[in-house]
Order: sequence, then C-alpha cells, then structure tokens
Amino acid sequence: MHFIPENIDDYVVKHSEDEPVLLQKLNRETYQKILQPRMLSGHYQGRVLSMISKLVNPKNVLEIGTYTGYSALCLAEGIQVNGELHTIDINEELYDFSRKYFDKSNYGNQIVQHLGNALEIIPKLDKTFDLIFIDADKENYSNYFDAIIDKLNSGGIILSDNVLWSGKILETTFKKEDTSTPALIEYNRLLKNDKRVETVVLPIRDGLTISRKK
Repeated sequence: MHFIPENIDDYVVKHSEDEPVLLQKLNRETYQKILQPRMLSGHYQGRVLSMISKLVNPKNVLEIGTYTGYSALCLAEGIQVNGELHTIDINEELYDFSRKYFDKSNYGNQIVQHLGNALEIIPKLDKTFDLIFIDADKENYSNYFDAIIDKLNSGGIILSDNVLWSGKILETTFKKEDTSTPALIEYNRLLKNDKRVETVVLPIRDGLTISRKK
C-alpha cells in the first residue's frame, strides 16, 4: 500500500540508491517461484534497511522472519567484518532458497540461519544484538519484543515491519478471523508506552517502526 501519491512514490524510488544486482535476481526469482511474493521487502525498503544498518554498523544482527532472504542481505550490508547476522524462520521450504542467495553474496559466512519457532530459538541465542528486525507473524510481535528486549544492547535498534497494516490499524471493529490487526494495534501501543525504548513510526510502504533502546 502507498501512503503517498504513486507518482511521488515513484520519484522517491528513482532518486534513491539502485537495487544491487544480486537482490534484483532474488527479487525476480521470488516473484517467479514463491507464494506471496509481496512479503519481500523490495527495492526501496531494502535500501532503507541497508542505510539504517550502515548507520548503526552493528556487530550482531537478529532477524525474525527470513522469507527468501532479501531483507537479511540488506541488513548484512552494514555489519562489521567480525559480526554475524542470525535470521529465524519457521518455513523449511524456503531455507535452501535463501541460503543459495546468502552464499552468492559477500556475507554468506556471516549469516546464520535458524529453522523453527523464534520464541523457542531466541532464548537459546548466547549473544546480544545491536540491530533487530521483526518481520514475521503479526500475532506474536509483542511476544517477540518481550523475548528480544533484554538481548538488545543499550542504544540498539529494533525495526518492526508492517506496523500500519494497509491502514487497518485505524479500524475499531475486526472480523473474527482477523487476529493480526488487533495484535499490531497492541504492539504499536506497547512501543509507544514502554519506557525502555523511544520510537518513531515511518510511513514507508506498509509502515516501519524504528525503536531505540535507551
């Protein structure tokens, strides 16, 4: 969903950094072969993730929700030479797909994949992180926050995707089967009120929150 006029959005993309060739190929193959390709971060948001990572220059990055690996590769662009990016996904069918692109990149030996339930995996990670990206099942966003906040270094950054949820966060009534919208509303409220972080919501694509641990 675009929150600004499409012609302005096109101008923004055109005057931002180009999409790296490897990511162009990953983007194309995702749309050709994988279900729900819109889950991909894509060119513009990918360049935003890359820029934030380069500004933070993290030693260790945690990503919750790998999908086909596009956002992980963007975040890896800012990582320190001795750092690691740990990415977690529950979908084993996408593991080899993303691994293929990780190994084609300059960061393959720094990207560690975890397969399974993130809420079970995170407590077992014997690391702290400078940058964490949450982009998985929306119902568990608040639970992911609780799981990672003590593993985030002071001054570290949490990036949360899809926090505007195509504008549905403005709704006051929900269909019975819609568990994502109320979960995101609660998550946005949590970030606003939790005194351990300071938060800014950016109307980029489907909404991206930047939260900094005090």
